[in-house]
Amino acid sequence: METTESPTPPAAAAAEFTAAELDEAFAQFQRTVAEIAVSRDWDRYAELFTDDADYIEHALGTMRGREEIRTWIWRTMTSFPGSHMTGFPSLWHVIDAPTGRVICEVDNPMRDPGDSTHITATNITILTYAGDGRWSREEDVYNPMEFGRAAMRWCEKARELGTIDEPATAWMETTGVMFASRR
Repeated sequence: METTESPTPPAAAAAEFTAAELDEAFAQFQRTVAEIAVSRDWDRYAELFTDDADYIEHALGTMRGREEIRTWIWRTMTSFPGSHMTGFPSLWHVIDAPTGRVICEVDNPMRDPGDSTHITATNITILTYAGDGRWSREEDVYNPMEFGRAAMRWCEKARELGTIDEPATAWMETTGVMFASRR
């Protein structure tokens, strides 16, 4: 994984798709991601990208190519807090047909800690479409402090309810310390 600056998406890919095509591709992307959120089959997520795709994750770096994306997504979504996120629905999206992009706000709700408390954080995602149901670039823009605070709120609530598991406890006692409530 590289942490160098983000590449500019190729202009050649722009304007190849109509707004309607981009909207349908994004709708299919959302349906597939909803299925993956249930199955936890992160290989399917990696398959949504081209072989040479870039995935820019501001806090963790840039993954180059589908196989780096695959390794990263498995590691991220099988460890806390990713392992406790239940879905990734888009709250809204806009199509930018001239650039072949879809820009959306993604919700990242965490599982119920045991009392129906809803804990979530959102991010902005910029997807660049490559055709045939595949994406050549994803960039996630978010505030890592907000995600950390949401994960810590979940841990605190689950601990209070007696439902916290070992991975969440380990995160809470290490990384989570910087997100603890200041009382």
